[in-house]
Amino acid sequence: MASTSTTAPSSSTSPPSPARTTVGAAARGAPRSLSGLLPFLRPYRGRIAAAVVFLVLAALATLAFPLALRNLVDAGLVNTDKGAQTMALRDHFEALFAVAVALGVFSAARFYMVSWLGERVTADLRNAVYSHVLRQSPQFFETTQTGEVLSRLTADTTLVQTVVGSSLSMGLRNAVMGVGALAMLVWTNPYVMSVVFAAVVLVVLPTLWIGRRVRRLSRDSQDRVADSSAIAAEVLNAVPVVQSYTAEPREANRFQQATENAFQVAIKRSRARALLVAFIIIANAALLLWGLYRGTGAVLAGKMTAGHLGQTVVYVILLAGAVAVLGEVYGDLLRAAGATERLMELLSSRSPVTDPAAPKTLPLSGQGLAVEFDQLRFHYPSRPDQPALQGFSLRLAPGETVALVGASGAGKTTVFQLLQRFYDVDSGLDGSPAGHVRLNGVDIRDLPLATLRAHIGTVPQDAVIFSASAMDNIRYGRPDATDEEVIGAARAAFAHDFLTALPEGYATFLGERGVRLSGGQRQRIAIARAMLKNPPLLLLDEATSALDAESERMVQAALDTAMQRHTGRRTTLVIAHRLATVQNADRIVVLDHGRIVEEGTHGALLAQGGVYARLAALQFAA
Repeated sequence: MASTSTTAPSSSTSPPSPARTTVGAAARGAPRSLSGLLPFLRPYRGRIAAAVVFLVLAALATLAFPLALRNLVDAGLVNTDKGAQTMALRDHFEALFAVAVALGVFSAARFYMVSWLGERVTADLRNAVYSHVLRQSPQFFETTQTGEVLSRLTADTTLVQTVVGSSLSMGLRNAVMGVGALAMLVWTNPYVMSVVFAAVVLVVLPTLWIGRRVRRLSRDSQDRVADSSAIAAEVLNAVPVVQSYTAEPREANRFQQATENAFQVAIKRSRARALLVAFIIIANAALLLWGLYRGTGAVLAGKMTAGHLGQTVVYVILLAGAVAVLGEVYGDLLRAAGATERLMELLSSRSPVTDPAAPKTLPLSGQGLAVEFDQLRFHYPSRPDQPALQGFSLRLAPGETVALVGASGAGKTTVFQLLQRFYDVDSGLDGSPAGHVRLNGVDIRDLPLATLRAHIGTVPQDAVIFSASAMDNIRYGRPDATDEEVIGAARAAFAHDFLTALPEGYATFLGERGVRLSGGQRQRIAIARAMLKNPPLLLLDEATSALDAESERMVQAALDTAMQRHTGRRTTLVIAHRLATVQNADRIVVLDHGRIVEEGTHGALLAQGGVYARLAALQFAA
């Protein structure tokens, strides 16, 4: 909602925020998109260096195997003295075993190091993306579906983990082995090497050409999976509504269509990768058979020893295997590049609401906060042609209770959102703000977001209950509160009785979104949460809308009491559709189409016979 900086995840060494660069259209899904992972890899340079050392040692041990095999064949099997031959064979087999032991130890060390890196970097990346998304303003969520964000946090980071923790290491190891095998072929048989090199080029070029299509399809496949995840997240959060409209078949069909689209794109990607794999296997087999054919002819002609042939064949096999693995790794890199690109797009998103460069302090007094709205003009980004507020000016004295009333869409909730800096007011032609919101004379844009919101408590119309216990839900308002303070807030909100009646009392798990509670019970927990926070400025958005008449009277009395602070009064701004709940407010402000049309006490507004009087006549008559 605020800062554009990416909070690095907690670890032994925290990675810095990745550079805010948007991947260009030409580079979409290209392997160089993996460069976005560099800020997350950099803190673990020591482990990466150790992994590279073990990787190179394992590759060298593999390359040493053909040399030991050649010595076994040429020196251990041609000796005519049986005793000497037995001793030579034992020495050569011991050398082969030593190579195998070294290969096993170095490979195990490499596997552990790269697996640790994969898990660590993936955890850091998930933490950074999640932390960054939490700081985005509501404008971000107007265009980004929650299900898509979840898909990127799970499926895309899993692909990155596969590459960092496995594929990249395998690719580097086989690259070292391939280069080493080529070098040994140059040393042992330059002619064979020159032909092999030409054959490798003939394999690599078509591989790159096919890989471009795999890259595009990989990105498309991940996007389609994210689409289906977004549909599922949206529908599962509204199951009662779906079932009440008997829309289960429609929603199942919509999800099925999305998954079918993802399946079709995945099949195209798999078909392209299958073509790539088939080409690499056939080309490598041809390369290997050609090497065997030429080497066998050389042995028959007496130009090469059997050991030399065995060594050459093994190096050709190693080279062919390295090329094959590199082809597979290249496909994984293409998929991970698309995933990394999508994650970097999230990390590169900038919130339009940011902390000030030179923050000011908020002067406080024991009499609450003075709130001033000065000539506000605001349009929601998704509705640029429809003003939500225009010329809105209002001042709340410290400790005053002011109610905002009006028809739906009049701009009441917008006032709350601007006051909490979920959005900023519009800018004029010269870039200056279209209006100001001030607390105790300080423009809220000059305050750190954490400071601003720490002094505001909100009770929303739709109470939010987390998947936790009742105690934890209330303590969310002030994490350091004691159990006694939590219980005291619950008593003040008239929630104590029903909470103690739950199976485990305050420790009872309330279920996802509080499904185990009634609407009124959820509302009272939200009120208790705000009371526990005890802020100098309280925002009530239809805080009693979900309560029955009796509970409403009790909670209304509790809210009236909560307006008193320890050293003075609390400033309160109330949104109300039910006018009976705000008759005792110090002032009532009537909004219509983003403008203030009436202002005064309940009695004064009734006497005017205007908009408020008509609303009151309708409600009280009903």
